[in-house]
Amino acid sequence: MNQFNVLSEILGVTAPVFAMVFMGLVLRKVKLINDSFIQTASTLTYKATMPTLFFLSIWQADLQSAFNAKLVFFLCAATLAGFLASWWWASKFTPYSQRGVFVQGSFRGNCGVVSFALVASYYGDYGLSVGGVLVGFTILLFNVLSVLILSIYSPTLKFSPAMVGRELLKNPLIIAVVLGMAASAIKLYIPDWLLKSGQYFAGLTLPLALICVGGTLSLAGVKASGVAAIQSSTIKVAILPMLACMAAWVVGIEGRELVILWMFFSSPTAAASFAMAVAAGGDGKLAANIIALTTLVSIATMTIGIYALIALGH
Repeated sequence: MNQFNVLSEILGVTAPVFAMVFMGLVLRKVKLINDSFIQTASTLTYKATMPTLFFLSIWQADLQSAFNAKLVFFLCAATLAGFLASWWWASKFTPYSQRGVFVQGSFRGNCGVVSFALVASYYGDYGLSVGGVLVGFTILLFNVLSVLILSIYSPTLKFSPAMVGRELLKNPLIIAVVLGMAASAIKLYIPDWLLKSGQYFAGLTLPLALICVGGTLSLAGVKASGVAAIQSSTIKVAILPMLACMAAWVVGIEGRELVILWMFFSSPTAAASFAMAVAAGGDGKLAANIIALTTLVSIATMTIGIYALIALGH
């Protein structure tokens, strides 16, 4: 396959994903969707359609291939390293009141929607199952680290391990991943009619979630991005994914697993980081600017990174 065909194949995966994001932006501009729709649709995907998708994807997969211990361990270790490095940078170069939001924006990716959509589109059933497992672990890590860093610099929020633990145990995506792995292990039988209904319902997830991401995107936030937003965004979509994937290659991760890691690490900052920043009394404007800037820039960085890795034989 020549380089043009490789690029065309990659654009065939990344372009539809980001086209749905921009569709959400356009639909919001022409007032076909509003805050009420976005809130309702986001809740539906988070609590119902996405857990269904994760459960069915993992249930249908070979559990040994879906749970790649080396991939999971590296993703968690590199995320933690990126979190600590971003915290060090913020402590040196970012105003105290912005540090929590800066660090969260630098490491917390939109893995459950953007990364998962790309992995599933590019690698099919394998991507659905492996991506679902990886998303489950990122949810655990992202939530714990976000609450920790925001509470340290928050005038109101205090970190409580018990509170974080309760929230994680109630998280529908984590529950779906665990149940999916259990169902796969015991080879749970699901009637064809129920499976088909579940697949129809799960099929709503990615287009609806991507439209909601676009509906919350603010171009004004990109224009208003200051130094802190630019620095945090650069770490999120360029520095962290490049360093993480170089380290992964050094320790022997290559091929599609390395491409999957790039898809996860180079994803834009999660939209949920804005709500958490505001709830902690942090700089909501900075959080919104980071989300907007990383979403737009990641269109190029994710595509270029995937192309480079494929061109190198991965």
